Amino acid sequence: MGYRTLHQCIDDLRRTGRLVNVDEPVDPHLEIAAVQRRVFERGGPALYFTNPVGSRFPMVSNLFGTEDRLEFIFRDGIEPLRNAIHWGADPLQSRLDLSPGLFTLGLSGWYSRPKFVRRAPILDCRTTIDALPKLVSWPDDGGPYVTLPQVYTEDPNRPGVGKSNLGMYRVQLSGNDYGWNQEVGLHYQIHRGIAAHHAAAIERGEPLRVNIFIGGAPAMTLAAVMPLPEGLSELLFAGILGRHRIPLARQNRTELPIYAEADFCITGVLESRNVKTEGPFGDHLGYYSLRHDFPVLRLENVFHRKDAVWPFTVVGRPPQEDSMFGRFIHKLVGSVVTKKLPGVHAVHAVDEAGVHPLLLAIGSERYVPFDPNRRTAELHTLAHAVLGFGQLSLAKYLFLAAREDDPGLDVYDTENFLKHILRRADWKRDVHFVTKTTADTLDYTGGEINRGSKMFVAVSGPPIRELPTEFHGDVRSTNPRIVFPGVVCIESEVVSNDSALDAFPLIVIVDDSNEAASNLRNFLWTTFTKSDPATDVHGIGEFTEQKHWGCTGPLIIDARRKPHHAPELEEPSTAARTAEAIVSRILER
Repeated sequence: MGYRTLHQCIDDLRRTGRLVNVDEPVDPHLEIAAVQRRVFERGGPALYFTNPVGSRFPMVSNLFGTEDRLEFIFRDGIEPLRNAIHWGADPLQSRLDLSPGLFTLGLSGWYSRPKFVRRAPILDCRTTIDALPKLVSWPDDGGPYVTLPQVYTEDPNRPGVGKSNLGMYRVQLSGNDYGWNQEVGLHYQIHRGIAAHHAAAIERGEPLRVNIFIGGAPAMTLAAVMPLPEGLSELLFAGILGRHRIPLARQNRTELPIYAEADFCITGVLESRNVKTEGPFGDHLGYYSLRHDFPVLRLENVFHRKDAVWPFTVVGRPPQEDSMFGRFIHKLVGSVVTKKLPGVHAVHAVDEAGVHPLLLAIGSERYVPFDPNRRTAELHTLAHAVLGFGQLSLAKYLFLAAREDDPGLDVYDTENFLKHILRRADWKRDVHFVTKTTADTLDYTGGEINRGSKMFVAVSGPPIRELPTEFHGDVRSTNPRIVFPGVVCIESEVVSNDSALDAFPLIVIVDDSNEAASNLRNFLWTTFTKSDPATDVHGIGEFTEQKHWGCTGPLIIDARRKPHHAPELEEPSTAARTAEAIVSRILER
């Protein structure tokens, strides 16, 4: 059976050597985050901090820091959940395929139903915001944050658990202009379930009640980051994965249910359009998201159980612990996208590029199979479908290939996939833009929050070029470096008549070509987090014909830092030195 509490998980990880205690005092202000980043990078154990400075509550991190640990934590729920997802994605097929067993499917249906209980450990104790651990991960963060929150809301028009939303939205505990122990910031990005609930409350002229759970069963934490369809409660997912019905309790009839086994619960209301400045916050693209107005939660209660533990994670330039979430979720629900989008066979949101900036996909090209000179057609339809599907709609660059050209092509082999695209791309016809549209809230390359552009490249047919692996002739542009066949980084505008670059289909202008070309991870992060398609994509011999943009020579992406970009994350040296000493002692045990 799955874990019902965070303590059960911690005890099991400790017993099996997957978690270690850190008994020395470590400061949640910068030091703990620096320790977490290093232990994650080295594939280390989960960390239980028994003595965080400034708080009486122990803290735990890196619970989900390796694929092995995720598989171990959710070992009892993975297959039942896959079966349930299979049933939900294709009911007809599941009725015919009884291999999982009707009994297993029946149990999953039972576990998916939350239950109300009289005894709720979460209601045993009360505290205040200033008594909670004050986790500050990066030096310019606007204050301490909750980094693994489970934010629970219900639809004001259809109240009840069935249409509830459980999401992982940013929670700033203090700082800026928040009333001390009276308000916390609630930052939710676009295309999130809570927004529909908040909009309904505003339309009704009512405050929106919000409960923020921290801790409890690990399945609740994972459920909060699941990209489920709007109107489908994450509590259903958590119950199946955690192999138990999620226990809820009520204080009274007018307030939201409280997750009974949570370690902490912050309750309050969002009052109409009341906003205050939130941020900055060092986020998962590797930059700070800046100060902006976001809803402010007026506090009512801060509950905790007697043995409460504060779970946290640290985000920053990928990969980090949240990268493991993404990989694990794909294993669980990756087939849903391909079932919901007929003709799409695989989609990969590239973590090294910050997830939303770059998608790779494989689709069918079947519109005119009898034509020997096949041109891209169905892939255009599929590209629009992908860019309109759930959180994939936040993608900035999409590269889409036809499965018929290479049935063995793998979206997770990023370099080979991009080479497949570059061998076939005809920049006169295969580049397509969507301009002045929505963009990921954390991406500032479009010049303003939530706004930017998209570009997709869809290719099919045989290769039209060989990819060069060396320069032929002298390169006039500054400091050229080949990343992999067909791709070169330079540090200046392309010099006129620089014929040595003509054979390279993709040229990326960067601030430091030695660094950007040193490995694939650096190239992906630099190129796709520091450019906006409509602003920064150019080409040699570019033209516009019937409102379609194209170019006759190489495609150019300007991925240099711009004045409107958010600052990159940098770790303070003092925290780094302290963390190195602590991590050395941890990993020597």
